[in-house]
Amino acid sequence: MTLQFIDLDQLSVSPLNVRKYGAKECNDLVSSIRALGVLQPLLVRPADEGFEVIAGQRRLNACRILAEDGEIEPIPCLVMAEGDDAQAIEASLAENIERLPMDEVDQYKAFAKLVKEGRDAEDIATTFGITPRMVSQRLALGRLHPPILTAYRKGAVYAGDIRNLTMATPKQQKDWWALMKDEDAYAPTGQRLKNWLFGGEHVPTVNALFDVEESGLAVVADLFGEDSYFADAEAFWTHQNSAIAEAVDALKAEGWTDVILMDRGNWFANWDHRSCALEDGGKVFVTTTQQGEVTFHKGYITNAEAKRRERADTAPVEKPELTKAAQNYVDLHRHAAVRADMLGQSGLALRLIAAHMIAGSSLRQVVREPQNTAKPEIAESLEASAAQQAFDQEREAIAEMLGVELAQILPQRGDWSVTQPDIVETFAHLMTLSDKEVLRVLTFLMTASLEVASPLIDEIADILGADMTKYWQPEDTFFALIRDKQVLNAMVGEYAGLNAAAEHITATAKTQRAILTACMEGTRTPADPNWMPRYMAFPQGSYREEAAEKPNIQDAA
Repeated sequence: MTLQFIDLDQLSVSPLNVRKYGAKECNDLVSSIRALGVLQPLLVRPADEGFEVIAGQRRLNACRILAEDGEIEPIPCLVMAEGDDAQAIEASLAENIERLPMDEVDQYKAFAKLVKEGRDAEDIATTFGITPRMVSQRLALGRLHPPILTAYRKGAVYAGDIRNLTMATPKQQKDWWALMKDEDAYAPTGQRLKNWLFGGEHVPTVNALFDVEESGLAVVADLFGEDSYFADAEAFWTHQNSAIAEAVDALKAEGWTDVILMDRGNWFANWDHRSCALEDGGKVFVTTTQQGEVTFHKGYITNAEAKRRERADTAPVEKPELTKAAQNYVDLHRHAAVRADMLGQSGLALRLIAAHMIAGSSLRQVVREPQNTAKPEIAESLEASAAQQAFDQEREAIAEMLGVELAQILPQRGDWSVTQPDIVETFAHLMTLSDKEVLRVLTFLMTASLEVASPLIDEIADILGADMTKYWQPEDTFFALIRDKQVLNAMVGEYAGLNAAAEHITATAKTQRAILTACMEGTRTPADPNWMPRYMAFPQGSYREEAAEKPNIQDAA
């Protein structure tokens, strides 16, 4: 027996089921399922086409009626295996269902108790034969201000407003409840409530993390002077973001190495996180509402991360600063730049050939570095680079010098479509070349077989004094591969200036990439016209504090 969620059109009534289809017999279930969903799974078994219902025809009929008014979610079903006793299964399940309260608030309290006992949403859903989504919806009620929850239970607050209020901060909930109790005030509901919570332009001065009077920002107050708001929301955010940056620096000074700045308007789901002390790798999650309220949730990790740690039973592994694709991009461009600079260094090439022969490399044989790319756009970027074009031109010249086809110059490993030159004829031809020409051939062969991401890249670059600015300039392909918002903000600080970084510290990754692109295209004046990201340096740099000192955004404020 397995629990599955099956589409309505895949279900039909079994001939063994004695119930008859009739809307009048299931009106009570229609109302219940519309409000709470299907709480007790149907008992089904596989049929020639879909599944046939052994027990639960009234629930099936009710779902069909609801489907006439719109789409309905897949229905929870217990699929019988061969030899299953239908009566025993139904009785056992009903015993569990009877323990599930019918009231949503009671369900929340029951589920919350199970969560405290260590159960997760999937475990709870399996126990009661409901969806994990339904469990999460009930647990969301725990974020409500208690008086609001009580009013909802009495029918004084609509379900749609409750859904919006579960995404509000505790302060917003209390403010809204105060409006509800005030007979002379208007408490927004429906779409107006959503706008009030998430899209309002009125920013209360009490939400400022900075000194309002010292900032000099214009403030609008009511006649009684009890409530006041910033007249210019954009100016408020400039100061607020700088204050958030200072707060983040202070948290890191306290020892919180991982401070997560959530996108503005996103809310913190308590039930999807676990408490975790600072010394155990806990993090700080920073939420910012559209009305400027900032909350610092200290000492948490997500449930998913907690489970990973439990399975690994080791200290948390830090997320890589660069994605695999971004590191691939960096390695290939740095490799291409060093290889291009080596083309005229025959003495260096000879010594590298000797090192390869003595110590070997992952390439083993003298084959051309395949330059594998993680994404098509990386291949296009590499092909257009000045360093790669310099190498391709030299390859054509060497093929002409040796009198062979271009494809015959170090073909890719395993490329059986290319016929290698005859070794005797090749040797005879080399005998006709001068020492200078032979050294040029050897130099090319060494650069062609230099491995991407080899530790030799930085060593050679140091000897040659390699300069990436000759071969690479900032481009959108590179910016698109950087996913870490804090790294992007640090790049904005270097390229666009520290003030720009401070003003956009809570901005989305897309917004920060747009700032970098504007500096690149000249529509915004860069702080450093010759800016080069640390990843392109020799040796490769980092924007993580433990690897390299970050620009002090606080000073820009």
